[in-house]
Amino acid sequence: MTVVGVVGPGYMGAGLGGALRTGGARVVTTLAGRSDRSRRLAGAAGLEVLPALEDVLAAADVVLSVVPPGQAVATARALAAAMPGGARPLVADLNAVAPGTMREIAGILGEVVDGSISGPPPSATPGARIYLCGDRAAEIAGLPWDGQVDPIVVAGEVGTASALKMCTASVYKGLTALVTQAMRAAGHYGVLDEVLADLAKAGLDNSASVPRAATKAHRFVDEMREIAAAQAGAGLTPALFEAMAEVYADVATTRLAQGDPETTGSLPPAETIARL
Repeated sequence: MTVVGVVGPGYMGAGLGGALRTGGARVVTTLAGRSDRSRRLAGAAGLEVLPALEDVLAAADVVLSVVPPGQAVATARALAAAMPGGARPLVADLNAVAPGTMREIAGILGEVVDGSISGPPPSATPGARIYLCGDRAAEIAGLPWDGQVDPIVVAGEVGTASALKMCTASVYKGLTALVTQAMRAAGHYGVLDEVLADLAKAGLDNSASVPRAATKAHRFVDEMREIAAAQAGAGLTPALFEAMAEVYADVATTRLAQGDPETTGSLPPAETIARL
């Protein structure tokens, strides 16, 4: 039986771990230093909890790093420091980071699979895509995902899967930031209903996603900064996504940001604006 370690068991990590567990893998994690919410998510996913990171690495054949973007490098350092002697598990970094950050992580860990996730966790909606690259990407793609995610191996050097994520997230999360700001301005000027009706005619009314995105706004700040770095690495101005980082930092301070993504549903647009 394949043993998969999940670091850490948050909304996405626990969702991926749950899919692998139902697919037949033994899935282990640790809750050392984690929140009560992570404890609840790990329990709901049926993950096996071990005392410490060292225990996870000693037990696992494969380790998935699934943490907020701002914690990705620190997590890589923690993994490197806790690695057992002898046989080492294969690490797949699935975090939303720029190609340059991914290369830094590879420098810390040595052999690593570069990965990125597009879509919600399978515990919420099955069908997320996991893009993977690197010499051993096929091993991560071949894990027992139980049909709940779609693993896709892409050609290219380490950083390619991360670059793909930076491009897609710039649209998905960038659009949500744009709609959020449009709604806030429309509420101020008293034209919210008319604005949303006009956007709906163009297929751009994304207002239902704003409340859930707000609960993750604190994470999106660092993700926008990683996207800005990726844009700069491509010779483009980082200013757009530096500004979107400011938008999400502001949203993170509002009442709308309270709560958890797994328990926050849609709200009427007027209530969304009231909480912003």
